[in-house]
Amino acid sequence: MLRNVLKLGCIAIYLAALAAWAGLLPDGLGRIMQTIAAGILLLHALELVFVFEHVRRYRGPLATSVLLTLLFGLLHWKPLADEAKRGLATSTP
Repeated sequence: MLRNVLKLGCIAIYLAALAAWAGLLPDGLGRIMQTIAAGILLLHALELVFVFEHVRRYRGPLATSVLLTLLFGLLHWKPLADEAKRGLATSTP
């Protein structure tokens, strides 16, 4: 449940940054949202380098898993790592 709320928060930040890019938000707020979104994406890109072995455990295409990791970070790869640790089949909701 909490993971889904956090994913929705990420999506809201990305949508606000896109709305700012389209000129739908005031300049000050728009710049803040774009900076936050860029920072999150950068952190998730750095995170991807260190957790790539877990990202590869996703049952779908690797490109999808990479995209989900860039968007959601540990909210995507951590369940994969936990399942591997428990020895279960690797998948993610």
